[in-house]
Amino acid sequence: MKRLAKFFSLTVVFAFAFVSAPIPNAQAAIVSLSSLAPGDLIRGETRNAVYYYGADGFRYVFGNDKVYFTWYDNFDSVKWLTDANLGTIQIGGNATYRPGTRMIKINSDPKTYAVGQGGTLHWVTSEAVAVSMYGSTWNQQIDDVPDSFFSNYQAGSDITDTSQFVPASVRTSVANINVDKSLTLPSVISVGASAYSPIAVTIQAGRTIKFTNNDSAKHTVTADDLTWGSGTMEAGGVFVRRFNDIGVYTFFDSYHPQSTGTIIVQ
Repeated sequence: MKRLAKFFSLTVVFAFAFVSAPIPNAQAAIVSLSSLAPGDLIRGETRNAVYYYGADGFRYVFGNDKVYFTWYDNFDSVKWLTDANLGTIQIGGNATYRPGTRMIKINSDPKTYAVGQGGTLHWVTSEAVAVSMYGSTWNQQIDDVPDSFFSNYQAGSDITDTSQFVPASVRTSVANINVDKSLTLPSVISVGASAYSPIAVTIQAGRTIKFTNNDSAKHTVTADDLTWGSGTMEAGGVFVRRFNDIGVYTFFDSYHPQSTGTIIVQ
C-alpha cells in the first residue's frame, strides 16, 4: 500500500509513448485551428501521434493503444493539422482508461482495480466480485499499466459488492474524455493592439483562460510577478492557462506595457 500511496502523491506524468495512427494511402486534408471542436482527435503532418482536443483548449495524450481503444474503435475521425499549428496547442495531461471498460494493475502491486470517472481506481477486493462484474473471463480483462502512467490515476473506494460498481452503467455515464475529466470551455480574453478584452475576468478555481492574439502585431501575456507567461504570441497565436489556486492574477503585455489585465480566481 505504501508503494501505491507513493504513486498517488505524484503529479501528472507526461510519459510520451504516444498511440500512433496508421498512415493512410493519401494524406488527409489539413484543417485549420479555427475548425476544431472540443472532442476532436488530432495529429500533425509528420508525426503519427494522436491527441484528444479537450473542451478546455488543451490536447490530451493517449499513452498507448490500450487506452485509446477503450474510447475509440478506429482512427477514421482523426483530423490533420500542420505541425506548427499542432505545436500551439498545449498538452494538458494524459487520457486515462474509459471508466467501466478494462481493469488495470501495476507489476509492483498485486491489487486489481476497476477504473471510475476521472481515473479513479477502485480495488476489486475478491475474485468472486470480479467474476460478478466482468464474467468468467475477468482475468483476461486486466491491463498492466506502466509505473510512469499510474500516477495519472487516483485512489477511490474499494469494491466489496457488485452493487457498488456496475461496469456497463459506469461506461454509459462517461461518453467522452471531456465528461471523464470534467473539462469545460475556457473563458476567452482577446489580445488587441492596445488592450486586452475584457481587461478583467472572474473564474472558478480549476478553470482555464484562453488568450488569443487578434492583432497583426506581436504581443505577450506576462504575469506581473513573472511566474508565468505566454512568451511572444504571433498574430493568431493562442495561449491557454489553467488557474487552480484562488487569488488575483495580474498581467501585462511585454510589447505594450500599458496594456494590463486581471484574473480573479474564486
